[in-house]
Amino acid sequence: MASKKIKKELNADEIPSSKFEGTFYPQRVVLDTSLFVNPDVRKSFGDTPTEALEGFLFLAAQIHILEFYMPPSIFEELLNFIEKSKIPEDLLVILHQKPPKKHELKCPAFLLYELIEDIRERVNKGLRIAEKAVRSVEEKSSDEIIQDLRRKYREALREGIIDSKEDVDLLLLAMELDALLITADQGLIKWAEKLGIKWLFPEQFRNYLLGAIKKSGLLTGKVKKE
Repeated sequence: MASKKIKKELNADEIPSSKFEGTFYPQRVVLDTSLFVNPDVRKSFGDTPTEALEGFLFLAAQIHILEFYMPPSIFEELLNFIEKSKIPEDLLVILHQKPPKKHELKCPAFLLYELIEDIRERVNKGLRIAEKAVRSVEEKSSDEIIQDLRRKYREALREGIIDSKEDVDLLLLAMELDALLITADQGLIKWAEKLGIKWLFPEQFRNYLLGAIKKSGLLTGKVKKE
């Protein structure tokens, strides 16, 4: 189990110290599904989405200085990848589900202009890719053309852009809560920077949590002494 593996590491006193001492920890953290679903980034928590979620919740349960949030739309997406029966219900209480206040939040107008310009450039790029595919019909088989067209078209229109309501939910919630956003999605990272939202790569998140556990323990110790 992922939690047993992490527990051994904690008992072995492998928590980094100097790197995190004095670091400011935001009170709230907003999580994207990529933290648990993407095989390249979840490995520090577990081998499968279920193990990764369990490993995260085990660490998060020991931290009293951070709160963890996920929009309901993202949480529903995550449930499609995990075995719910293997996740203790009391641990799921740690992960708060909260939708953003869509009718109350305000976004700078320049973002709308940038989004429209970005979409227009991507559409034009997609057209050029389609034209090139048509011209190569005599050089390649239809299957090769379609496969190549799909890959290039997907890259042109979807990479580095927010292209779903779930993406918008993440950005708005992080902005509303002034939270740290954890995601591997380049589109979300790009727009988080435009909105001034703090973000962190999922690969760094585990060490971030270990440092928070250490700091949380020190603060608890101080309170007990006083």
